[in-house]
Amino acid sequence: MSNYDQLAKDILSRVGGRENVNSVFHCVTRLRFKLKNESVAKTEELKNLPGVITVMQSGGQYQVVIGNEVPDVYKAVVKAGNFPSEGQFEETEDNSGKKVGLFSRFIDMISGVFTPLLGLLAATGMIKGFNEMFVAFGWITQDSGTYQLLKATGDSLFYFFPIFLGYTAIKKFGGSPFLGMAIGASLVYPTLAGLKAGDPLYTLFTGTLFESPIHVTFLGMPVILMEYSSSVIPIIIATFIAVKIERFFKNVIPKVVSTFLVPFFTLLVIVPATFLVIGPISTWAGQIIGAGATYIYDLSPLITGLVIGGLWQVFVLFGLHWGLVPVLLLNLSTAGADPIVAMSFAASFAQTGAVLAVLLKTKNTKLKTLSIPAFISGIFGVTEPAIYGVTLPLKKPFIMSCIAGGIGGGILGFAGSKLYMFGGLGVFGYPAFINKEVGIESSFYMVIVATLVAFVLGFILTYVVGFKDKEEATPAPAPVLDPNPNSRYEIMSPMAGEIVQLKEINDVTFAGEHMGKGIAIRPTSGRVVSPITGTVQTVYRTKHAIGLVTDDGVEMLIHIGQDTVQLKGKHFNAHVKDGDRVNVGDLIMEFDLQAIKDAGYETVTPIIITNTSSYLDVVGTKDASVQEKDKLITVLN
Repeated sequence: MSNYDQLAKDILSRVGGRENVNSVFHCVTRLRFKLKNESVAKTEELKNLPGVITVMQSGGQYQVVIGNEVPDVYKAVVKAGNFPSEGQFEETEDNSGKKVGLFSRFIDMISGVFTPLLGLLAATGMIKGFNEMFVAFGWITQDSGTYQLLKATGDSLFYFFPIFLGYTAIKKFGGSPFLGMAIGASLVYPTLAGLKAGDPLYTLFTGTLFESPIHVTFLGMPVILMEYSSSVIPIIIATFIAVKIERFFKNVIPKVVSTFLVPFFTLLVIVPATFLVIGPISTWAGQIIGAGATYIYDLSPLITGLVIGGLWQVFVLFGLHWGLVPVLLLNLSTAGADPIVAMSFAASFAQTGAVLAVLLKTKNTKLKTLSIPAFISGIFGVTEPAIYGVTLPLKKPFIMSCIAGGIGGGILGFAGSKLYMFGGLGVFGYPAFINKEVGIESSFYMVIVATLVAFVLGFILTYVVGFKDKEEATPAPAPVLDPNPNSRYEIMSPMAGEIVQLKEINDVTFAGEHMGKGIAIRPTSGRVVSPITGTVQTVYRTKHAIGLVTDDGVEMLIHIGQDTVQLKGKHFNAHVKDGDRVNVGDLIMEFDLQAIKDAGYETVTPIIITNTSSYLDVVGTKDASVQEKDKLITVLN
């Protein structure tokens, strides 16, 4: 079992189990859960899991921040939860009956549709950007085969964008993916573009903003032919409606012929409806949205840049940046360039500069260790590890990075810098600012200036203003030199059985001591007694584990068996509850040892001191076996 498998199981158990999950998908650094009831999730326990940076609740999503390893953790979560797909369209109420806000639903929908395409969007955008950069530097010409092949590669996603969005959108809404792709393919069918040639049959809405020449009709109804390549809104709305139509036909068509008749009738309804109504109206709506965003920008590019650049990391923090993704794509498809999201480009550099200042200034070894990968990720535009792991917990560095990002955004706005394609992040994002019509111009150089200013300013402000450095414990003398019995806490054995060293357990979380030091027992009976005098902290809902704390503050976990959380409480009988007082030897849990073995589960039980870092050392018994209440662990203070 990989460490990802165990982490996935730990995460699922703390979000309330598979039954509490409506859907889950991931972005660059986060698992994004849609839970039926967020109140049952154990947020603090999740935050303390090794491998989890932090937890955010925003936009109707329960976001578990993992970092750069999130794709592997996501695969393990899907496997552990046996989830059928990356997500289903969410209901307007959760299990507790609480209404999900319209804005939260919008953010959830947008992130669910675009997240699966982020990597490919960045990759093809980078190819487009570097291709234009090669031309601008005179390394290749636009007539060369190299340019044409790279152009085809870079344009592949953007030209056929409705097909890709058709797949991700209809999956998000709970429909058949290939049906969504077919709808998207119809929108970019190349023959339709040729139908615009020649004089129109007549013109609709003459003299208005929506004036439309009609070249063809469908059953006598006018078809407004529009350019749908690279479009966003038409396919999303079309797939949303297509799911409703598909469900209707599934309910009325016999199952024996539904495999082909359901998509047959669905396509016959939705494709003409898209060309006749959905496409034109949604395209006009998109143009209005783009014009509105440009109008706000034109009022004062400098102020707009200061606001967007300064608040961008806050948007990322709460997942609100997804709300600007459609604006970016709309501007690229209608105007050929986007000045709005462009102003956020310097923010990641400001964050990276702040992390570098923390890395150089802190004396805390653990914080330095966190800062190094966060700095490297930040260079490439992935700032969540920097935000959640370094600057946000320290507060002042995060504020300084926002100030520096605002200054950088103001420079970008003042210079009129624009994104001409969806490009890469961080240092890979520069080519996206090259205008292929005129090549490298002054606004491109201002992008370099803005990011350098943001980086340097983020570094200087953080270094000068400073932060409250995390205290690091001074190494204590070795245990053998401290004979004082008052500095030792004895933990008794909670069960009878054979001693097993943690490193021998087939579970990397325990074997690697990620949850703390301790020892394990292979039980010979189905009894668990209290190994301490103190308080019951937590009896897990599935009863496979119990947390205790001594009157002296030693915290411990008894985890009965491996993967036994999947038994969902079957074969376990708890004799205590959260908050109960216990003495050494009190019966706290019983379990059916043979039934657990017969179900195929390992019964080796780790006993872990979960706040190991608060003590000098944790030493397990040298005996080969123990009985209940035998000395098991010595905690050295």
